[in-house]
Amino acid sequence: MNIHEQLHKTWNLLRLERQADLEQYRQKVLLVPLHRKTKEGKCWYPVKLVRDYIGTGERLVIEVQRTAQLDQPHVFQSGKMVSVFSNAKNSPDKHYLGGVINYVRDNTMVITVNGDDLPDWIEDSLLGVDLMFDEMAYREMENAMKSIIKAEDSRVAELRDTLLGHRSPVFGSRLNQGQQSTTGDQQLATGNVRNAELNDSQQEALKRVLEAQDVAIIHGPPGTGKTTTLVEAIRQTVAVEKQVLVCAPSNAAVDLLVEKLSEKGLNVVRIGHPARVTEQSLSKTLDARIANHDHYKELRTLRKRMEQVRAQAFKFKRNFGYHERQERNMLKQEAKVLKADADVLEFYIINDILNTSDVIACTLVGASHPMLRGKRYQTVFIDEAAQALEPACWIPIQRAARVVFAGDHQQLPPTIKSLEAAREGLAKTLFEKCIENHPQTAAMLKTQYRMNTDIMQFPSAYFYHNGLIADESVAHHTIQNLPVIDFIDTAGCGFTETQDAETLSRYNDEEAQLLIRQLEKLVQEIGSESWKYSIGVITPYSAQVERLVKLAESSEILSGIQPYLTINTVDAFQGQERDVIAISFVRSNDKGEIGFLGDIRRTNVAITRARKKLIMTGDSATLGSHEFYNALLEYVQQKGFYKSAWDFQ
Repeated sequence: MNIHEQLHKTWNLLRLERQADLEQYRQKVLLVPLHRKTKEGKCWYPVKLVRDYIGTGERLVIEVQRTAQLDQPHVFQSGKMVSVFSNAKNSPDKHYLGGVINYVRDNTMVITVNGDDLPDWIEDSLLGVDLMFDEMAYREMENAMKSIIKAEDSRVAELRDTLLGHRSPVFGSRLNQGQQSTTGDQQLATGNVRNAELNDSQQEALKRVLEAQDVAIIHGPPGTGKTTTLVEAIRQTVAVEKQVLVCAPSNAAVDLLVEKLSEKGLNVVRIGHPARVTEQSLSKTLDARIANHDHYKELRTLRKRMEQVRAQAFKFKRNFGYHERQERNMLKQEAKVLKADADVLEFYIINDILNTSDVIACTLVGASHPMLRGKRYQTVFIDEAAQALEPACWIPIQRAARVVFAGDHQQLPPTIKSLEAAREGLAKTLFEKCIENHPQTAAMLKTQYRMNTDIMQFPSAYFYHNGLIADESVAHHTIQNLPVIDFIDTAGCGFTETQDAETLSRYNDEEAQLLIRQLEKLVQEIGSESWKYSIGVITPYSAQVERLVKLAESSEILSGIQPYLTINTVDAFQGQERDVIAISFVRSNDKGEIGFLGDIRRTNVAITRARKKLIMTGDSATLGSHEFYNALLEYVQQKGFYKSAWDFQ
């Protein structure tokens, strides 16, 4: 396929994904009766309004509280778009008020609402909160696809052709002809500056970034210091270019970069809704920076005066004649002038903030923010690029002359709702395409600072061509000289998986009990009084998470170490690490079916969270039908880490 055919195919796959996402939303939210949605945690109803106030950036915030279904598990979390509604029977139609969740704690939800005023019905007793479908993200991705397809005879077109393999990337000095430069800038632009804090492979990645004229890739396997390398690359690029655009697919990834870059002394502006930003990054948001600007008091005074004049213009008068109408028109005109003055001043403040910052940071979709329209950057950095949909990456790339990707395509892929779209190629990221098309653009980080060598060796061999090296500081660390890995094989024990009829998720009660007993045994060997190790229990299935949580909560032995224990799915552990990782593979059946365990990148993530000890429980008869798990079983047997569950009966 030529480039335009490739892009049109990606665009069509995006439409499939949107349809699948919308259909899931309809099935799970719109078409579900209120009582069932509430029971399933997809709606809070009824809720009461606790208070309202003006939050960051002069935005209206409400706090609501559940009055029924207390402590019911739910799907709401910070950053989600929601709709507050009234279900009052005396109303002919439901009333809705859109907003974004700031945070959810216990039975309280704080929401930044859209608009400047609260509707009258917000005082109703029959209020509820529903999830909303995020239409805006798809709209911006489609707009980006249109622009990329249309691009001709431009830098964007050159970059597009390079990333999709139809043009070779160029490396060398990036100093523009005629640019006046200090010696330091000259060294930076040609990749000659070394940072003593970086190891050799990190230095090589930094050099690749500084020399790339089109694209560079920082390939960061688990524990290799990808964020450290990326932050240094951004810092050194800012020294030459004065300002860069930094993006990532998730708000959490952007906020982490904002924190790290700020620690390096860079002036960072975080673009995005304050409700989607962590507390640590709030002060860096554009809204907060506007509120702290030297001219903000003047802006606030103008707006306050405008509201007063507008209120006066529409004040009720019993006798409304010619003079009153004239007075109203004069006041409306005055309010209009005041608004225009306020808009001009706000425009000046925003541009002053943006123009004097070193780094503009936002999500990929956030790069379409109105405040960034028309702005161009020499370089865009995209972190976690191996988890980003291709159409989302094109949004910031349109604004740049070159792109630097950071990530690892052997870890979690993008989340895709449409199986057809994923199968047809939407799951393949721009990061992957670029590594395949131009391997010379990628520099893999090789020294890892997390895992004991025995934990590292198998993923290193299978995913990274035996390229990883354990740093001396972690290579031999263990928990009191206990075996570093335990693989407990449940084959032949009758530990058969079950499918939850309602959620269709899988669970395995006997395997869950076995895993909890192994953790209890570990804690007893060390002693709960002297326990100091963090534990992560990982399973691919949410139904198994529920069972493991209940078993851990009812365990007297584990109750003493609860602050050290986390139980969740693979996705929730991305980017994290623990001293001990325990994995429940769940699948055990006569057909050898392993479901989405077949996406072995998820298992790579699970295994590589462990620092000092790894415990795995699974059925070798089922898992062994897959090449990857067969290789894993051979590795643990060869190393003497294999055990049968029969030994623990």
